[in-house]
Amino acid sequence: MVRSWRVEVDRSRCVGSTICVSTAPGVFTLREDGQSRVVRAEVAPDARILRAAELCPLEAIAVVDGVSGDLVAPVDG
Repeated sequence: MVRSWRVEVDRSRCVGSTICVSTAPGVFTLREDGQSRVVRAEVAPDARILRAAELCPLEAIAVVDGVSGDLVAPVDG
């Protein structure tokens, strides 16, 4: 079975810090209004995506396991 992740950006929390875009270019991009968006909602697992979710200052990025539906990132620590 091929693993995949679903990546979501909560537009009500995103402040357009661009950390995600610089951490995982090609996965995230900026909308015209300056907020982040994902290029594709379903992606292959990638450490850069986890890092972007963990670095987001308002935890606006959620990474969810595509099979189980479990939250992969961000994690409380």
